[in-house]
Amino acid sequence: MSQTAPAPDPKRSAPYERETSIPGGYRSAVVTAITVVLGFSLLFVRSWAFELPGEWTVASVAAALLLLSAVVLELVALWRSLQLKDDQVGEYERTLRWFVASLIVLLVSLVLAAISYAHNV
Repeated sequence: MSQTAPAPDPKRSAPYERETSIPGGYRSAVVTAITVVLGFSLLFVRSWAFELPGEWTVASVAAALLLLSAVVLELVALWRSLQLKDDQVGEYERTLRWFVASLIVLLVSLVLAAISYAHNV
């Protein structure tokens, strides 16, 4: 009596399929998106923190710290996106999570900056 190998379970092979390479063009698109947002963030830091008249308040300092945190997160996301291992789907998804986290922190800092500026005027 010969034994045949059991058929592969599609649920068990799913993690291996996720480690395939991402399609061409995805990395360049995310690098472009990150650099555009990073450029905006750096220009906003320069104009808001250094050129805008007015007194520093607790809200404006908090907004500046959040903005600097967003820039650091964007730089980490850019560094991750330029790594060779970012061609793997799992690494690419982690990089996108870093980028989304930086966008959330950036938006919170922009709202806080707008509120602090509105109270200063």
